[in-house]
Amino acid sequence: MGEMISYKRPDGGDSKGYLVEPAQVGSAPGVVVIQEWWGLNDQIKGVAEKLAEAGYRALVPDLYRGELALEANEAEHLMNGLNFADAASQDIRGAVQHLKATGSAKVGVTGYCMGGALTVLAAVFVPESDANATWYGYPPLEYVDAGRIAAPLLGHWATQDQFFVIGGVDALEGKLKEAGVGYEFHRYDAKHAFANEEADSKNLSPLGYNPEAAELAWTRTQAFFDKHLR
Repeated sequence: MGEMISYKRPDGGDSKGYLVEPAQVGSAPGVVVIQEWWGLNDQIKGVAEKLAEAGYRALVPDLYRGELALEANEAEHLMNGLNFADAASQDIRGAVQHLKATGSAKVGVTGYCMGGALTVLAAVFVPESDANATWYGYPPLEYVDAGRIAAPLLGHWATQDQFFVIGGVDALEGKLKEAGVGYEFHRYDAKHAFANEEADSKNLSPLGYNPEAAELAWTRTQAFFDKHLR
């Protein structure tokens, strides 16, 4: 189990996050985990705990400042109130800097849905990140300055995604190719949120948990982080 901690943003402000340490901390690498639009709930804490079991220090920034959403309309309201540029350049960058300052030589970023879009922005705005893995989420492509992306990028995409359509993935891939970014994209015959084991309980038709795709994507993510962070 982890604990809530406070850490500094680059602008000197304070952020909070859920930190889980592995059994053997030492100089273990770190991963910043970015929430879906539901907030810092038990499901995303479970992702951090799974990373800790794999030997990573995992930190989930509390981007909603303690607020949680149970229904889609609540989640949409909270997401629309989030300053994405501030979240990426301050909360997420501060989390990466915190892990590096407290013992992790290398730190990656991963996120889901809204957090996936923020992971792509982090690839642009967090130069300290050493590897980034996005799950079915990308921001408006005009905000992706691919020429600023230095760290390798892994992407997991759902071909049946109604929120982040696959055509946008193709356009993002084109920008990355043009800029010479090192990336690895995988497409899955699945719906949005295919790796969230609670997706079906939300009773939203665009969502669908797919355990086979989830396991394959997780295996690929572990291999990606093991390669670039260890």
